[in-house]
Amino acid sequence: MATAMEQWVLVEMVQALYEAPAYHLSLEGILILWIIRLLFSKTYKLQERSDLTVKEKEELIEEWQPEPLVPPVPKDHPALNYNIVSVHLDLEDRLAKFMKTEEAIIYSYGFATIASAIPAYSKRGDIVFVDRAACFAIQKGLQASRSDIKLFKHNDMADLERLLKEQEIEDQKNPRKARVTRRFIVVEGLYMNTGTICPLPELVKLKYKYKARIFLEESLSFGVLGEHGRGVTEHYGINIDDIDLISANMENALASIGGFCCGRSFVIDHQRLSGQGYCFSASLPPLLAAAAIEALNIMEENPGIFAVLKEKCRQIHKALQGISGLKVVGESLSPAFHLQLEESTGSREQDVRLLQEIVDQCMNRSIALTQARYLEKEEKCLPPPSIRVVVTVEQTAEELERAASTIKEVAQAVLL
Repeated sequence: MATAMEQWVLVEMVQALYEAPAYHLSLEGILILWIIRLLFSKTYKLQERSDLTVKEKEELIEEWQPEPLVPPVPKDHPALNYNIVSVHLDLEDRLAKFMKTEEAIIYSYGFATIASAIPAYSKRGDIVFVDRAACFAIQKGLQASRSDIKLFKHNDMADLERLLKEQEIEDQKNPRKARVTRRFIVVEGLYMNTGTICPLPELVKLKYKYKARIFLEESLSFGVLGEHGRGVTEHYGINIDDIDLISANMENALASIGGFCCGRSFVIDHQRLSGQGYCFSASLPPLLAAAAIEALNIMEENPGIFAVLKEKCRQIHKALQGISGLKVVGESLSPAFHLQLEESTGSREQDVRLLQEIVDQCMNRSIALTQARYLEKEEKCLPPPSIRVVVTVEQTAEELERAASTIKEVAQAVLL
């Protein structure tokens, strides 16, 4: 039976072979020959060569120099941005010495500085107490941190302490969780959205009373406040070691780009591995790093400019008082403040149109103003429409007086 089956299968195979197309048989034949060749051919050929002597081998080894895997950086500098050059390190050293801190780190984008610093330390489950008037960069940093956010009223230390007390009561209910939960207070030195200064002495007291950490954003106050322009800590005479992290951009006082953080070495070094805006971007152009160093030279060699700037701020603040329909919002020592409508029309769009008309007419008279711009759908606490006024130390008293009188005339023509 088995023999008959085998014969039948063989007959079927021979019949299929005769019926197969010629091209099919040719292709299978070529494949069979190629497989046979691969099975019996050598995978490599030994090339004839002359053996080197021991001396020749040693000479070749001594001459060989391996190519570096990355461009060289200082051995003690854990930089991930491999296009860092000496001018960047010089700028970090100069900023640390100027601010009288142990170390500083620079970022290539000012907005990303505080937005990267916050999530580098505050993580999911941590608690951040933040002022309602915080700038958009802080808001983005808080969003990236995924921490629990508690907002307190602008510069209201009583409201902040109320939130800290409530959290203290919550911590007593679960001591084990409280031991691993970090608490941060995030504020600005001079607030971009209001032009007001933070009450830093009261914040430091609350920090030690409730065991929290303070992050201070000084993009406006750096190079403005204090006898030497070191910011709000120098303005109040606060020991800079009482602040856990200071952040500022270099796009205001230093007239460059990028930003920096400064503080104790172990705090700053952590950002070199965890600061998103530092790890995942290139460093700022060396030319602009050199420009920032030169700006620091000017600030150190001419400390009197800060008193001059403060006087000019007071002059313009005083000159803009009493404008019918507009109110000045901000401290008299702030070089950036706001002009808001005394009474809203009830429509944000209409308020914006009125303020834009003032801006346009001032521009026609060679006075450059701008409306404060916000991402209305993204802002946590949307500020009211306003015109932002900025004063620089280079402006003369006559220019400031002319600007103030022009703003008054235009505002009266538009609003009355």
